[in-house]
Amino acid sequence: MTVMILGLLIFLGVHSVRIVADDWRNAQIKRFGKLPWKAVYSLVSIIGLALAIWGYGQMRLDPTWVWFPPVGLYHVVSLLMIPAFILLVAAYVPGNHLKAKLGHPMIIAVKLWAFAHLLANGRLGDIVFFGAFLLWAVFDFRAARRRPAPSTQTPSMARTAITVVAGLVAYYLFAFHLHVWVTGVPVM
Repeated sequence: MTVMILGLLIFLGVHSVRIVADDWRNAQIKRFGKLPWKAVYSLVSIIGLALAIWGYGQMRLDPTWVWFPPVGLYHVVSLLMIPAFILLVAAYVPGNHLKAKLGHPMIIAVKLWAFAHLLANGRLGDIVFFGAFLLWAVFDFRAARRRPAPSTQTPSMARTAITVVAGLVAYYLFAFHLHVWVTGVPVM
């Protein structure tokens, strides 16, 4: 579990710079430029995420059980992942009502994903992994709400419909085809 925690610290640490040191971040971007900042940020993020995922897989080989979730919670996870995927897509489709109303749909999607997976996973490593993402998302959402909102396109129903349909397609593809390949765990 040590490798997983190290990966989480690196990945979520990098993603927390804007939460705890936004002025420093802006100074570094001004000093080195936006592209070099993004390159280093991305490289460190990828390393952290890879370590977290690899450590998570290792943790699953010798788990410490804290609780055994009832089977019905797996269905709750499936239901919560539908809006999570729609919100994830909403972060990238310009001019949709969800992004205009919520401001930070990707962070809300991470909250839903982490909370849902905490419900259906009772191993200590699962609780640490998904709990870390949930805690980070709570703090990131609070910090993001304090920053001025970037100007966005006027939302349209057509872009909102595209967002919802694309989110449902992404959910279907991931839940029924990619989840087992990515995680090794079939969706119940």
